[in-house]
Amino acid sequence: MDDEEDARRTPKRTYAFTAAAVTAAAVLGARAVDAESRWYRGLRKPSWQPPPRAFGAVWTPLYASIAWAGGRALTRARGPARRRLAVSLGVNLTVNAAWTWMFFGLRSPRAGLAGTLLLDLSNAELLRRTARTDARAAAALLPYAAWCAFATALNTSIASRNRTGRRAGAGRAVPRPGAAATRHGRP
Repeated sequence: MDDEEDARRTPKRTYAFTAAAVTAAAVLGARAVDAESRWYRGLRKPSWQPPPRAFGAVWTPLYASIAWAGGRALTRARGPARRRLAVSLGVNLTVNAAWTWMFFGLRSPRAGLAGTLLLDLSNAELLRRTARTDARAAAALLPYAAWCAFATALNTSIASRNRTGRRAGAGRAVPRPGAAATRHGRP
């Protein structure tokens, strides 16, 4: 059975695969998040940061739309375009999950910023490939790309407000060169 015949016969499998891949990325990424940690609570954040409960309320429908859009586009794509789209989706979900490990796991807003910038690039690539296959699927990905762009702005603000480095796992600031430090290591 070739790719085209397989795609026609197995749309349910394609949707199940994309749903499983999105769920895996969400679960893997969520394992690194600790918004209640002393380190995270100690970061200076902008006044426009949404409350913690908003993130789950936003990400749940976004993940559902990614799974639907991915399934729809992969069901319609054929041959090499289908394989490239699947790779683009896989890379995107990997970068999506990696961001939380870069930000929370490494306790580094700067590493997180690098992750959000990579995710924005990956979103652009995924949108481009998806739009070539199915305009409705691409439109369904637009809120995800917009939220990630917002996350990049938020991450940029947090990184700029917390220019002191953070040691992985230490939970305390590393003073800037030349800055006076208190007995707790904070300038």
